[in-house]
Amino acid sequence: MPKKFATENPKVVAARDRKATAKKDEVDRKQKAADDAYWKDDDKLANRKLQRKDDDEKKRLEAIKRKEENRKLAEEEMSSLGAKKVQASPAPKITRAAIDKRKEDEERIMKELDEQRKLDAQKIEVVTEIQENLNKIDIESDSARNVEEALKILGDPKATEDDKHPEKRMRAAYLAFEEKRLPELKIKHPTYRLSQLKQVLKKEWQKSPENPLNARILALSK
Repeated sequence: MPKKFATENPKVVAARDRKATAKKDEVDRKQKAADDAYWKDDDKLANRKLQRKDDDEKKRLEAIKRKEENRKLAEEEMSSLGAKKVQASPAPKITRAAIDKRKEDEERIMKELDEQRKLDAQKIEVVTEIQENLNKIDIESDSARNVEEALKILGDPKATEDDKHPEKRMRAAYLAFEEKRLPELKIKHPTYRLSQLKQVLKKEWQKSPENPLNARILALSK
């Protein structure tokens, strides 16, 4: 025969039902709170998106407005420039006589430039020849004949008449140049012997503006 179950206590059943109902209510309450929070956050995000979209649309419309204003300003400026060009007086016509005159001026200028180039070339040849001849003269010599020869080469015979002792003046200028440059050359060329330094010094003297003979060369080259 089947086994009989004892009847449950009604109070126990009622207490269990109340507990189950309370638990279900708590679960429903938490779920509702979570749903409310979710939809609340979603609304905030949606509102931010809408606000950003509105801002972007405003910026786009402002950019279009600025572009249109700039276009109108450019059209007005171009129209104003066009009106000024129309109002400006027409360029004068160039006559045949003016063309011939300009051609003559150009030919005259080219001829003058060609003559000047020839004169400059002649001066260069003269100065080069003079420099070569001067290089053969012993600058350190006390001989007046050497200095007089140099002045003759330079085409300045009056210099020897005005100066009774040109060799002394030349010698003094060279010694002053040597006193100034020799210590510098010793520093620049520490391994050179005195004779080598003297050779370098003499080459510099031949081109130095402190050399009285070079003043005459510069005068001839002008």
